[in-house]
This record gives sequence, structure tokens and C-alpha cells, in this order.
Amino acid sequence: MSNKAKLKGGEFLIKDVDVNDIFIPEEFDDETKMIADTCKDFLESEVFPNLDRIDKQEDGLMAGLLKKAGDLGLLGLSIPEELGGFEQSFLNIMKANEALGSGYSYSVAIMAHTGIGTLPILYYGNEEQKNKYIPSLATGEKMAAYCLTEPGAGSDANSGRTKAVLSEDGKHYILNGQKMWITNGGFADIQTVFAKIDNDRVLSAFIVERAWEGVTMNPEEKKMGIKGSSTRQIFFNDVKVPVENLLGKRGEGFRIALNILHLGRIKLAATVIGGAKRAILHSVNYANERKQFGKAIAEFGAIKHKLAQQVIKTFATESAVYRSSKDIQDNILNMKSQGIVHGLANIEGVADYAIECALMKVYGSEALDYVVDEAVQIYGGMGFSSETPVDRAYRDSRINRIFEGTNEINRLLAVDALLKKGMKNELNLFEKARNVFDSPEKIEDLNNLGYYDEKQALVRNLKSAILMLIPGISEAFGRKLSDEEEVLMNISDMLMQVYVLESTVLRVKKLEKIKDAESMHLYRDILDVLAFDVASLVQKAGRDAIASFAPSDQQKLLIDVLTKRCFANAINVKDARRRIAEKLISDNQYTF
Repeated sequence: MSNKAKLKGGEFLIKDVDVNDIFIPEEFDDETKMIADTCKDFLESEVFPNLDRIDKQEDGLMAGLLKKAGDLGLLGLSIPEELGGFEQSFLNIMKANEALGSGYSYSVAIMAHTGIGTLPILYYGNEEQKNKYIPSLATGEKMAAYCLTEPGAGSDANSGRTKAVLSEDGKHYILNGQKMWITNGGFADIQTVFAKIDNDRVLSAFIVERAWEGVTMNPEEKKMGIKGSSTRQIFFNDVKVPVENLLGKRGEGFRIALNILHLGRIKLAATVIGGAKRAILHSVNYANERKQFGKAIAEFGAIKHKLAQQVIKTFATESAVYRSSKDIQDNILNMKSQGIVHGLANIEGVADYAIECALMKVYGSEALDYVVDEAVQIYGGMGFSSETPVDRAYRDSRINRIFEGTNEINRLLAVDALLKKGMKNELNLFEKARNVFDSPEKIEDLNNLGYYDEKQALVRNLKSAILMLIPGISEAFGRKLSDEEEVLMNISDMLMQVYVLESTVLRVKKLEKIKDAESMHLYRDILDVLAFDVASLVQKAGRDAIASFAPSDQQKLLIDVLTKRCFANAINVKDARRRIAEKLISDNQYTF
């Protein structure tokens, strides 16, 4: 494959992609697998035996474990060698994140350090700042945190009140304010702090050292989950920040925050895959061991349904996350080949796929929530005991729908970014949507097609179901469309489901060249159930949207067309799920 992504961010809605132009996890090479194995071995030897101690926040334990990861090079995977790191490809970093994602609170701490803690300085810092701070962050000698949220400024980050005023001698910014929900706050030596200079309307960013006078913090927050993650409120009282510690340009802080969050979203989507696979392991192990009515509960159809759905959602998440990750990697490499510097190439390379990053964060976090919820249900009464591993998995999962922007914000962001790309003619969105809207009879017939042709025709029909709604909502609401959040989230849900389904279709189709015929029956089962479910979900979201914007005299026509576009040929979902579950039960672990 060339180092240029075949589709631009968001373009999946209006264009098809060839199976040979996507990446699937089965194509990871031995080097990537070695990195992932190192991460898994580290969790097995250092983290899993100490989960209770971590949750009790034993003094110095989390910081010490992060330092051990630094000794293995795991904190420096994004960092160039000249700054003390072991710079890896974007795909390798994502696979490492997946491997570490099963580490509960520890995964939160290491992701915060290597991601939102380190990357603002790496990507936006000048040479002096990078040389001063990055090497010690790469080794774990120093720890990092990201200080954006305030008591009155969460999703609306730019409304923050933290202020920086230039001192009379012009050598320092005097920083005053309060930040909350700061991950790694209790031990991070280096903080990226967002504040407004003087009466600026937008944020700037500063590199602040915890040891400086005036930096204080509250005790650890008492949280529902991720109890081992240090979460503090941090106060800045007349803190003298040297002017050379302004990160980026004045007023660039909001842009820095947004771009780092795009990256954080797609990385979180990788980490939840690791968490889901571990929860599935516990689920199937217990289902095979627990006996009721004279047999293992894994033999019951209701349990097989749950196990199969856990597999399907995890497999689908993985398919879509690594597809988008490869597109991002190609975009970054293409920019570097044009002479764009490392930091800017990474920032812009990810930002171009802000739509996919937001959708994957939502889908992945909600998939993990499903998986861990059903893990508790499979355990039954024991699942409600804190002595079982699914207790921690269940509690720790919930934060992912809030981290990196709530799922509601990300749903809205995805649609907003798509529409803006259309308005700027970066995507031929509105012309394509108008053509679909004006041609309601153009629906692909799914009959008499080969297996993959049928699935890809369904994907195209589902895309047209989304496109047909865009002119209607645009005309119905005009400039007030941004206020119609329920309708926008309907469209976002449709987008998300279609992207995941298309990614899974392409992955399974590509697997035909890798797997044997017997294995392929199971992958087709996964795809069949997913396609059947997605068609229903897209139809439901579309019906909700139509009922919310269309005049009554147009609703029946639009819903009739929508229904035809969301038609999927029926399959025996019960038998398909049973075959998936029986493979999982036989292996007693996730091997898909």
C-alpha cells in the first residue's frame, strides 16, 4: 500500500473503498506482536498481581509501576530516538494501547502520561522545551498530567477561568486558577495547564512544574471506578511560570486541547479492545466452570447469546479501529514525505480523521460497557461481589463514556465535522446527498448476489439512508440545526454503525485469503449477525430523525424509502450466535 490514505476523513460516507486498501489486525507483523507481548507480559508480572494495592493507592506504587514501564521503553513509543524514545508507527502504538488496555486503573495512568500528558509538549513544544522535558518523560523519571477541566468548564473548555498575567518585569506569567479531575494529578511532575492570558477570549497553554511555589492540590477524589488512578483538584496561586514555558503561541491553547483530544479518542478506542478481551476471558472461563441444573452454564442458549454478542461487538470495534488507524498512519507518513515536521504531521494527520476518531471513541466505549455488563450477568450473584474480577471491570469501564469528551459531545462533534467538511467542499457531501434525496427509487437489490456483494450492497444502501436525510434536516432547521441535538445524534448513530459494518465486511472479506474455510464460517457468522443488527439500528435512528424533522405529509414516503434502504436479508441469528459462542467456549478464551 502507498503512504496515502485512499479515503479522506469522513469520505467513507460518499465513497466505497477497495478491500485491498484497508488494514486488518491479522496483518500485524512480528515486531508489532513483540511490542504487544511485552505490554501483556508487563501487566501479567507487575500489574495484575497488585490490582488491590493499586486500587488502594498505596503510596508510590503507581508512579513506580510507570517508571518500570519506562525502563522497558513503553513510555517512549511515540517519542523520537533523539529525545530518548523508541518511536514506533501509529499502528504499533495503537496495538500497544490495546495490549495495555486490560490494565484497569493502570491503563488509565499510563495512557494519560504517554498521551495527553506528554504529547502536547512533544508536538507543540519548541526545541528547548522538548529537550528539557521529553527525555525524562520518555524514561519515567518524570510523570505528566494534562490540566484542562475546571469546576465550571467541562465540555465547554474555553469557558475556563484560570488566568495568566504577565509580570511587570516581563519574565513570568503569574498563574491563578483551579483545575479538577486531573489524572495522575497526585504525582505528575510536569503539567500542561490551560489558561487565558489577560482578557483573551481563548486559551493558551503552559508547561508548569509541580515543584513550583503556589502549586497545591486537594486530597484524592473518591471515585466510582478506576480507583487506583490518581485524580486530584490542582490549585495555582500566584505561580510564576517563566515566559519561555508558554507552549505554542498565545491563544493556541484551545487548538492544542482539541487536537490532543482527537488523538486521545482514537487511542481510547484501542484501549477498550484490550479491556473487552479480558472481560470476555473472565466471562467464558466462569461460564465453563459454573454449573447449574447439572451442567455448565456455557451450555445454555441464553449464555451463548451473551458470549456471542461480546465477541461480535469486540471484533467489530477492532475492525473499525485498526482500519481508521491505518488511514491516520498513512496520512501522517504522507505529510512527513512532503517535509512537514514530526509534530505537525502527527497533529494534522489525526485531525483530518476527527470524525472517525469521535465515532470510534463512542462505539468502542459503549461496546466495552456492553461486554462488562454482560460479564457481570454471566457471573450472576457472584458478579455483584467485589471479590470477582468483573466487579472491577464493570466499575472501571463506565468512565470511558465520559473521558476524552462525553459520548454525547463526540456524537455531535462527528456530525458537525462532517457537515463543515461538506460546506467547505472538502467532501462532495451535499451534492451526493441531494442526488440520493432526489432519486428515492435508486435502491440496490440484495437478491441473487454473491456473499460479499450482498453485504457491500447493504452498506451502500445504508449510506444512502443517511445521505437522504441530510437535505431534509438542513432545510427543516437551517442555521438552527446545531440546536437540534437529538436529530444530530440520530445521524451520528447511523454514521457510526455504517462505518463499523463496512469495516467488518472488508475485514472478513480480506480474511478469505488468510483463514481456512472452516474458520471463515465463523467470521461470516459474526458478519451476518452484525449486518442484521446494524440494519435495524440504522432504520430505528433514521425513523426517529424523520419523525423529528419531516412534515407529516412527507413522513410516510421518507419512512417507506428508509425501510427499503435498511432491508437486510434474514439469517438464523440464533444458530449463528451459538456457533460463535461454541468456538469461544471450546477455546476458553478470545481467539477471533
